[in-house]
Amino acid sequence: MSPRTKWSVAGILVLSIAGVLVLAAAKRSNKAVDVREETVQRRNLVASVTASGQVEPKTKVDISSDVSGRIVKLSVKEGDIVKKGQFLLQIDPSTYEAQVQSQAALVASSRADLARAKANLEQSQSALRRSEEIKKSNPTFVSDDTMEQLRTTVDVNQALYNAATHAVDQAQAGLKNAQSSLAKTTIVAPMPGQVTRLNVQQGETAIQGEFNKDAALLLTISDMKALETKVKVDETDVARIQVGDSAQVEIDAFPDTTFLGRVVEIANSSLTNPAASTSNTTGDQAVDYYVKVQLLNPPPDTRPDFSATAKMITDTRKDVLSIPIIALTVREHQETPTGDTSQVALGKKAQKQVGQRDVEGVFVVGKDNKVTFRPVKVGIAGEEYFEVLSGLQPGETIVAGTYQAIRDLKEGMLVRQVKQDSTNAKKESGA
Repeated sequence: MSPRTKWSVAGILVLSIAGVLVLAAAKRSNKAVDVREETVQRRNLVASVTASGQVEPKTKVDISSDVSGRIVKLSVKEGDIVKKGQFLLQIDPSTYEAQVQSQAALVASSRADLARAKANLEQSQSALRRSEEIKKSNPTFVSDDTMEQLRTTVDVNQALYNAATHAVDQAQAGLKNAQSSLAKTTIVAPMPGQVTRLNVQQGETAIQGEFNKDAALLLTISDMKALETKVKVDETDVARIQVGDSAQVEIDAFPDTTFLGRVVEIANSSLTNPAASTSNTTGDQAVDYYVKVQLLNPPPDTRPDFSATAKMITDTRKDVLSIPIIALTVREHQETPTGDTSQVALGKKAQKQVGQRDVEGVFVVGKDNKVTFRPVKVGIAGEEYFEVLSGLQPGETIVAGTYQAIRDLKEGMLVRQVKQDSTNAKKESGA
């Protein structure tokens, strides 16, 4: 075989191999992507915010002692139902009784001093009046120096009388203070309710709560007839919640039971400490707000601090176009294809935005099973579906899964519908 013939055969082999590779690549490029399709249709949607927290009474009183002393009598135990004014415990009153007696004696002594000062004042005033009458009738009988001394004596006795009056007032104030301290050794219930916490036992020493409130806490009385769930809500969700929104509450202690509730309070300040937030160098600190949900039908056996989850209903839509949450995707600087009917639905404003920023939308499946990216404007989000405000029409077919397929899809790709059980569909939606 001549060299020329050899080169010709080699060239034919190379072209054949290249052709096979090109055909294989073409086949791969035309291979349909397995997806789950769904028809755009109308549904009833419910938007909600779910948060976790604890059950607590709407009204409760933490009882601390205003005086120190040993607890000599304790008449309640945890879980007892008490009435307003009912005796709870007694702190040793002996020291405070002695203080009352001491102050009472001081009041009596001060009053005696006042009576003596008053008598001296009246005596000096009488002596001055007599001398003034004598001097008028016969000026030589009483000297001017004597008159000056008498006037000075009256002034001094008047000052002593005023001082004695203030001393009586001071002693009486001290007696009232001692009596108040004695009264505080007897602790009664400030409200009706249940003893939900008891931190002391008879024989222990109660301390004042002025400097250490937690250590001074004796017991807690709660009104268990009106209960609330106090939950922490992220800053991205709290703006959607309004006072008066209805809620569904699940309490871990009562499985398979849902209780009705209503949002009654939304905190204005966050749980984040501003000083800690300033010192946080990462800038990723979560910002949460307390939201209180009142239970409308609380179970009778509920205890404080039960774990609970509240689902707060923020909005509802009836008979609106909807798409699966998993179907909505984002494409960077996506341009709407020429002749796309969605341009009319979106309007000129949307046309101006398309191509200038990331666009949310779905992949619409055409009659030739090729997909087209369609910008979509969505409204509220239900548990599994978004409300569609514009961009789609009822009956259109869109790609609704899988998550991986939607992420990899590109304009004009060929797709193929595959069946998928509901369990996997839910997993994908959660993903």
